[in-house]
Amino acid sequence: MDPVRNPFAPGAGSQPPELAGRDEIISDAGIALQRVLGGRHDKSQILLGLRGTGKTVLLNKFEQLAESHGHLASFIEAPEGKSLAHSLYPKIHQVLRKLSLIESAKATALTAMRALRGFASAFKVSVGDVSLSVDPETGTADSGILEFDLSDLFVRVGEAAKSADKAWTLLIDEVQYLSKGDLSALIVAIHRANQKNLPVIFFGAGLPQLAALAGDAKSYAERLFDFPPVGPLDKPAAIAAIRQPILDEGEAISDEALDMIVARTEGYPYFLQEWGYQAWNIADASPINVDDVKKAPTAVFHRLDEGFFRVRFDRLTPKEREYVFAMATLGKGPYRSSDVADVLGERVQNLGPRRAQIIKKGMIYSRAHGDLDFTVPMFEDYLQRTAT
Repeated sequence: MDPVRNPFAPGAGSQPPELAGRDEIISDAGIALQRVLGGRHDKSQILLGLRGTGKTVLLNKFEQLAESHGHLASFIEAPEGKSLAHSLYPKIHQVLRKLSLIESAKATALTAMRALRGFASAFKVSVGDVSLSVDPETGTADSGILEFDLSDLFVRVGEAAKSADKAWTLLIDEVQYLSKGDLSALIVAIHRANQKNLPVIFFGAGLPQLAALAGDAKSYAERLFDFPPVGPLDKPAAIAAIRQPILDEGEAISDEALDMIVARTEGYPYFLQEWGYQAWNIADASPINVDDVKKAPTAVFHRLDEGFFRVRFDRLTPKEREYVFAMATLGKGPYRSSDVADVLGERVQNLGPRRAQIIKKGMIYSRAHGDLDFTVPMFEDYLQRTAT
């Protein structure tokens, strides 16, 4: 079949042709966006899920929804080793520039610009080409204490947005990479904007441990946010994610082929896209059948192993790789830390620092006390395939 017409889009955060099984999450986000713009409170949301479940895709969808509902939206990915202050500065500057062009918001946008100038000075933000030709507002967002200053800044941005009959949506991907101090300050800032009933809302996404991290940072986080789980699709949604794009191209796929793809992918959206992509390219003609799907594993695993899995494995040190290989020898998770220690012939306590580093890198997470699992679905299969 014509590869140019292949509807599937396996890639990091790429919008799939059919966003199946996420209607409730998207609907809830749309309602929250409209409520906030109308001056009514609604909870911010943090999506929780493993790699490849489509969290980034949903954040991108929320950004589109926000803009369609009259919000100014700022999207960032929380990078490792870079402060939240440095990541937020250019995005907030961009929002305030847009608000300053609206007559009713000129004065409040200028006030917010002055606060942003003080914030940049306090945190030594290297502004590069993004400079502010205003004097700082002394005593606002300039103490050098992020919890205080980010709250001041969010309030000023919220006031400017309100003056323009707009709202501000902040979206942050990979929130688990924020330092505890940055995460705490973000939570406080959102809480303060909510207390003042300002049109500010936050959507985040991260790995399953993020709910606990947020709770550790601020105990009231569980009341401030909703934490929608983003997991594998159920069978009807997984089937729709494959079948509908093919039908939209005027082609077909057999029920048996669909069942096989769903079984091999366990319903994980990224894997569905990869298997759909390869099955389409392998098929000589419509309908795609079981034989086509049976020929797909070589191509599928080559792309997954060299991309989706390998890019994460390469971040580990040799000792960390030894630890995850030990996990994989135990089969499918979750894994007891004591069992991994037994495989390695080490004491659990001695492996604590190594385990903590792998968790920090986002490769594994703690499902419960003493229980571990991979943040990447089917990672144990990859390790078993590539073990030497």
